Amino acid sequence: MLHSKSISPTSILSSITNMSSKHGLLFRVLLIAALMQFRTFVVIGEQQVPCYFLFGDSLVDSGNNNRFVKAEKANYPPYGIDFPQGVTGRFTNGLTTPDIIGQLLGFRDFTPPYATVSNEEIIRGVNYASAGAGIRKETGMNVVGKIWSIVSILDFFFF
Repeated sequence: MLHSKSISPTSILSSITNMSSKHGLLFRVLLIAALMQFRTFVVIGEQQVPCYFLFGDSLVDSGNNNRFVKAEKANYPPYGIDFPQGVTGRFTNGLTTPDIIGQLLGFRDFTPPYATVSNEEIIRGVNYASAGAGIRKETGMNVVGKIWSIVSILDFFFF
């Protein structure tokens, strides 16, 4: 008599974790690489949260540095060549991770940079990120121009 065994995601994950650490790590890396080959399809639905606030550095900056006299800018090609709105000041040629997360949360528009928002727009969310930002207030003191530290970014948000 043959016994059929159903394969569930839980059983697959448990077998992966039981592999030796070297092979398990290799398998995870290859799995992630394979999954990255698939295109992401975003289903536009109802907005899941009322607003979206972002803090960080160049990985999530959407154009806050465009208005500063400083070296850390991305408002020229090739930045933005694959972005729907073109060059915006994002330090990438396409969407940033917060842009993708915002789409998945149902936002119609990308979260605007703090440097360009009006008072009415702030209630829908703002991107406070600034390229070159660091944890310490001393960040960027040796660079000509203005650099926002994470502390000064939080000051914009809370005060």
